[in-house]
Amino acid sequence: MTDTTTGESATDTPESVRKAAARRRASRAAGPASGTVPEVPEHVVVDSPSVAKVRPAKPVGPPPRRQPHRVLVAALALGVTAFLVAAMAGVVALLFTQQSHARAEAARDQRFVDTASQTVVNMFSYTQNNIDDSVNRFVNGISGPLRDMMSQGNNVENLKAIFRDTNASSEAVINGSALEKIDDTADNASVLVSVRVTVTNLDGVNAPSKPYRLRVIVHEDDNGRMTGYDLKYPDGGN
Repeated sequence: MTDTTTGESATDTPESVRKAAARRRASRAAGPASGTVPEVPEHVVVDSPSVAKVRPAKPVGPPPRRQPHRVLVAALALGVTAFLVAAMAGVVALLFTQQSHARAEAARDQRFVDTASQTVVNMFSYTQNNIDDSVNRFVNGISGPLRDMMSQGNNVENLKAIFRDTNASSEAVINGSALEKIDDTADNASVLVSVRVTVTNLDGVNAPSKPYRLRVIVHEDDNGRMTGYDLKYPDGGN
């Protein structure tokens, strides 16, 4: 006969009963035996496994500034400064040299002009009291063909005699003079001179003054001394 309350036969052994109970426990779903679902507290948030959290990216700033090599920078700055100073010094020295050469050339040109003017003044200026000194001064300031001409015969003494025979004095005033050209090979310069000569007799009466235009060739020797080398007149020659 079968026991209807337990569903087990009377012939079941205790060992078989334990095995059957174990099988029933293994086949039961996990969870509370009562079948109720526990409530989830309100403060607990359950993340959905299918949705990944995306955190906002932090702003990326510029990389840390590299400190310059102070010694190298200072050395380069010093080198550049030294170069600029040297360059400026070179420019100043060049300008100074050029100015010195320009001043030297201008001074030399003026000496040519002054020598030509003085030669003309010595040739035309005299008084009865200083004829010898005036003629000698003129002769001592000339060279080349002009000196050769005065040295021929007795031309120096003849000129003194002519001045004495005039019984007068003569004064030369330079109206203007200009450098015409320079021959650097021969160290000669051509100078145009405009002069006005006034003769005064023993009574002090002035004769009408006479203008002359002369081309005076001035020579510079190896010692830098300048002399009247040649004369072309009237009206400066050809």
